[in-house]
Amino acid sequence: MANQHFLPAILQDQALYLGGGGRTPPYQVPRRLRPWLLDRGSLTQRLIRASGGEFRVRLLRQGHQQATDQEREALGLEQRSWPFLREVALLCHEQPWVFARTLIPTDTLQGPAKALTRLGTKPLGAVLFNHPHVRRGPISVYRLDAGRVSRELAGQGILWGRQSLFFLYDKPLLVSEYFLHACPMYL
Repeated sequence: MANQHFLPAILQDQALYLGGGGRTPPYQVPRRLRPWLLDRGSLTQRLIRASGGEFRVRLLRQGHQQATDQEREALGLEQRSWPFLREVALLCHEQPWVFARTLIPTDTLQGPAKALTRLGTKPLGAVLFNHPHVRRGPISVYRLDAGRVSRELAGQGILWGRQSLFFLYDKPLLVSEYFLHACPMYL
């Protein structure tokens, strides 16, 4: 009887999980992966620690692009909107460990937030986790074929990923992080 409250509590914790939409509830995430997938802290800092400081960001592409249906729904965007897209590879020991995709609606990019379009190879996490007017929404966890994430990742097979809305001055941006097979999370 001591465990009867475990499942309802973890399902009701909106800091960890939003149900439905192909997302995986936390109790179905393998226990060894939870520290990576459900960590509400900075992934950049976790990667720096795990790699002994051998970390860098490779900018893959950025600019105004159309969002997927799921991304538009998460951000509350109209069909014709073109948010700012940033895709990067997070490298440790010169190996890509994480593929990250960030979408920022044009309404979010007002005032000082416009600087997010000029990050280049600076990690977004360094900005988000050090800004006093940023809060993180719930984390959604996914298990999916890498080809659905990006054509460049099509040969990677099945990956785990996570997605969160962040709010900068109460305006949203969507961060998706997909853990590639070189990441020690899988060991």
